[in-house]
Amino acid sequence: MQPFLKRQRVAEAWAWIDSAAKPLPPETVAIDSAYGRVLAEDIRSPGPVPRFRRAMMDGYAVVAEDTLGASVTNPVPLRLVGEVRPGEEPAFELGPGQAARIATGAALPPGANAVLPAEFAEEVSGTVFAQAPVAPFKHIGEVGEDVRPGDLVLPRGRRLRPQDVGLLSLLGVSYVPVVRRPEVRIFVTGNELLPAGSPPEGCRIPDANGPMLAALVSRDGGVLRERRLLPDDPEVIAQALCQPADVILVSGGSSVGHLDLVPQTLARLGEVVIHGLAMRPSSPAGMGRIGNALVFLLPGNPVSCLCAYDFFAGRAIRLLGGRGASWPYRSIRLPLRQKITSALGRMDYVRVSIVDGQVEPLAVFGAAILSSTTRADGFVLCPEEVEGYPAGAEVEVFLYNEC
Repeated sequence: MQPFLKRQRVAEAWAWIDSAAKPLPPETVAIDSAYGRVLAEDIRSPGPVPRFRRAMMDGYAVVAEDTLGASVTNPVPLRLVGEVRPGEEPAFELGPGQAARIATGAALPPGANAVLPAEFAEEVSGTVFAQAPVAPFKHIGEVGEDVRPGDLVLPRGRRLRPQDVGLLSLLGVSYVPVVRRPEVRIFVTGNELLPAGSPPEGCRIPDANGPMLAALVSRDGGVLRERRLLPDDPEVIAQALCQPADVILVSGGSSVGHLDLVPQTLARLGEVVIHGLAMRPSSPAGMGRIGNALVFLLPGNPVSCLCAYDFFAGRAIRLLGGRGASWPYRSIRLPLRQKITSALGRMDYVRVSIVDGQVEPLAVFGAAILSSTTRADGFVLCPEEVEGYPAGAEVEVFLYNEC
């Protein structure tokens, strides 16, 4: 066993990831599969929305000037000359003193310049009595009032929301150019591991990191191609690392013990760029590449695995998929109920609870205590240049809950 010769700063690892994880090439997906994907190109409108003048209320298409002075006690009679329903082309032109029954969304007939709402009209034997005046252009949608031809409606890099997909469909876009999602393989090493969800057997334990990492990859927009347990066997590990992928995650065997086989296997097949980080937990984490695949060495202890994924592997997956490097957690600023201690030159990931609007660090630092993250509301980062925070200090809390 050899100690780490140097533990590199988190910022150095981020700089390498940001330079190595460029957005993947685009692909085209059907509109029904576009939700949540990242646009690879600007989308400009091929035409106006609406494409025709349309009624915005149920009622009667009219010439607005004909309704001047109308009231309940002084209704203005208009001759009913037809009806326009949604999806129909108007088959007539409206003249002075005339009205046409019209439904919301239907095309306004030529000659009409307003819609008289149904509640302000009474229809009797082919005559419409206007009981209130309506101003010109009232209750109609003009051509292009929503979107004009050539407008930039959605920018490149936008992660598509449900309403974005709706707008694309309204524009007649059936296939959408999006950033290809990174393909990920997850390998969890250790002779002591049983398949996820298995009952424990003697000194063997069920795999917790595999399901956790698969969920994190899905959250960050990756496509899981494989998840497999590997024994502590360098040849088996080598064969797994040579499988095609954009990102390979290896949990366990990442440190410097005699059974930590992954770093030396990665060095033999590709390159280890960073191994050992100035942070707690996750200091044995590392990263490198084999061919075009980015490889992340994640510690086997569950909290360290979660932390290293969020700091490094998740950042790479998000960047490759066009989502950007930002943390996938919303954050709030709150005062500390108790002090947090840290060490200069080391980034600390501190699990915290929120109690009565104040932040309370959990009195648990073990990297194997996964339940500490389920009890926590989130985490606070102590950067390398501080020795913690005093009680009462306002800190940024990254929240585990998505909403």
